[in-house]
Amino acid sequence: MSKVLVTGADGFIGSHLTEQLVKQGKQVRAFVYYNSFNSWGWLETVPKEIMNEVEVFTGDIRDPNGVKTSLKDMEEVYHLAALIAIPFSYHSPDTYVDTNIKGTLNVLQAAREFNTKRVLITSTSEVYGTAQYVPIDEKHPYQGQSPYSATKIGADRLAESFYRSFDMPITIVRPFNTYGPRQSARAVIPTIITQLLSGKEEIELGSLTPTRDFNYVKDTADGFIEISKAQQTIGEEINIATQEEISIGQLAEELIKQINPNAAIVCDEQRLRPENSEVNRLLGSNTKIKKMTNWKPSYTFEQGIAETIEFFKQNLDKYKSDIYNI
Repeated sequence: MSKVLVTGADGFIGSHLTEQLVKQGKQVRAFVYYNSFNSWGWLETVPKEIMNEVEVFTGDIRDPNGVKTSLKDMEEVYHLAALIAIPFSYHSPDTYVDTNIKGTLNVLQAAREFNTKRVLITSTSEVYGTAQYVPIDEKHPYQGQSPYSATKIGADRLAESFYRSFDMPITIVRPFNTYGPRQSARAVIPTIITQLLSGKEEIELGSLTPTRDFNYVKDTADGFIEISKAQQTIGEEINIATQEEISIGQLAEELIKQINPNAAIVCDEQRLRPENSEVNRLLGSNTKIKKMTNWKPSYTFEQGIAETIEFFKQNLDKYKSDIYNI
């Protein structure tokens, strides 16, 4: 039974990945953000029989000492810990540098010292910025259109440098927009669903024209696992994408139709990104991941949305649908 560390295990994708890894028979150590509430984030919603198999490690990804301790005796590391909200990065960019760049460096340094067998670094489709061509493959230019995306570009390039400089078994995993149960309300799908379920007749959104390539979270978690199984993915940057796109406006209309057909969309100016920062089109290529691994999406968009709506119906009390979550 191989021992694996998941950083950011208390988060959205991290909690699903932790769950999937346990089901795969892995011995999982879950790195969660230390806090005085002793909260383990979304891991607290994971079934007890799964969590009984998980070792929880509390720490701060910005602290090299804790990161080093967490990586001891681990054969693989899935590094997902990051700050990801784009609006928050506009006014608090220092925290993104510290968490996303320095945090990644801490993981890389510790993995190098311990000769960790596999290191998966989580990237984001935001590093590409607005598509210069579609579908966006892994050779697409990088564009730092927000402080968030700039720090993720920096983290990716650090990971590349450690692979090239020290021959480390690193893969950069680049999910496109992931959605599903446990996602925070700062993302567009939970924003729409929580407003609808709370009875709002006017759904407040930013720009409706940008398009996104949405992955269901369980498919994203499976993508990480399949990438880790394939030796030929070492030294590569790999998209996880459906290669299908939908506009925010179309998405909102579909959710309105399913939950409350009487609702209308209104533009909330505080939700608009600065013009040059808005990523207008993301449509990813999944040719590489399908060629190098056994991964393919298991969920249709309709199936994923149905499971997501059901989760929010059961957990609406955990969300503040009356405020703008940045």
